[in-house]
Amino acid sequence: MNCISYLRKMFSPVLGILIAASPLQVGAQTKKTADTTQFLTLDQCIVYAMQHQPAVLQTGIEINIAKKTNAINLSAWLPQVNLNANLIHYAELPTSFSINPQNPEGPLIQGHPGVINTVIPQISATQVLFSPDVLYAAKSAHLFVQQAQQSNDSTKINLIANVSVTFYNLLLTLEQTNVLKEDTARLAKNLRDTYHQYVGGIVDKTDYKEAAISLNNSRAQLKQANENIPPQYAVLKQLIGYPPEREFSVSFDTVQMMKQIAIDTLQQLQYEKRIEFQQLQTAKSLQQENLKYYRSQYLPTVSAFYNYYYEYESNTSSGLFSQAYPYSYLGASVNIPLFTGFRRQESLQRAKLQTQLIDLAETNLKSRIYTEYTSALANYKSNLFDLSLLRENQTMARDVYSVVSLQYKQGVVAYLNVITAESNLIASEMSYLNALFQVLQSKVNLEKAMGNTSIKR
Repeated sequence: MNCISYLRKMFSPVLGILIAASPLQVGAQTKKTADTTQFLTLDQCIVYAMQHQPAVLQTGIEINIAKKTNAINLSAWLPQVNLNANLIHYAELPTSFSINPQNPEGPLIQGHPGVINTVIPQISATQVLFSPDVLYAAKSAHLFVQQAQQSNDSTKINLIANVSVTFYNLLLTLEQTNVLKEDTARLAKNLRDTYHQYVGGIVDKTDYKEAAISLNNSRAQLKQANENIPPQYAVLKQLIGYPPEREFSVSFDTVQMMKQIAIDTLQQLQYEKRIEFQQLQTAKSLQQENLKYYRSQYLPTVSAFYNYYYEYESNTSSGLFSQAYPYSYLGASVNIPLFTGFRRQESLQRAKLQTQLIDLAETNLKSRIYTEYTSALANYKSNLFDLSLLRENQTMARDVYSVVSLQYKQGVVAYLNVITAESNLIASEMSYLNALFQVLQSKVNLEKAMGNTSIKR
């Protein structure tokens, strides 16, 4: 059965009860006034987290790092130009031997040819024409950027789910506080009524004491609930990257929140919508490029080069730069790897084994996604069914309390019946609130399991 039509029937009487019990805006601290406290809805908390959460900002920087890394690797396709210079001073010229032209058959003539001082500035330019390394960098560049972007998306998806669950936990505590406030006010009125009845001799002292005990218990629960609010705000601040020293209050639209409970449970699970599956596909594509790269290691590296020299020579330092002797040449080089100690073969076999690991990881991921999806779907349906039953319990508990309270005032029943009805009422209201927010949280988990979490960019 489609849950949307089911919810329309179930929640039509609930809206009035929840709207009456829940304020549209709930403050973080009662001392803050509306003009000094910032109110944030769930969507605003998520948008704030996208802009300030350190983990999201870090993965955003990693995208730029991947782009810069690609630019560095691809720069090898461009000409590489270098300028260098060598200064040579011979403290003693090298010895050389030459044939005596006057006596060719005689002993060699010993001499010291050359120039004492030499300066050779050189400009060299090289251009890669083909290289397996640079080819791999070009083909895999977009995959590295895609990998960084998917890591950023994964961080955002997890953050959205965590912020949503934490937001709902905070709302649950705030709503429980409202219920306890209502319960405390009701018990305080009962105490006053019982006291006047006791003074008038209508009831005995035990009824008055039982009323006081119930009120004190309710006050203790209210105090505990109030004390739980600041830590939950602290957790939410940490998740969205909000400054700890600043305060804000959560704001929510009850009617809109009730509408958001619905989800189409007839949707089919699509693995490719999960960010983890997309990341694995990118890793598989990168691994395929690795295989191609190792296969291409048998190919030669071809490059062209040009060198220009502007040589100065002199036997004296003062006349070193008086005359230049320039020369230049260009050519091409080919480097063919013939034997590398079986490194290429072993690298290729390793890459094939790594591909098998990725295939097995894909099988395991699909199994994990399916398990997560079926569990999330079962929890959502179960919590939704519990919510409908607990709503009925809440309505009946209110009716019972009203009747028993009226009967006690008329002297028909003992005060113990009022205490029991009051306990049932507060328990049913708390259970209903727990069920309501469990449905909201289970919906968040179901959307994440199905890969339907919408990323706020």
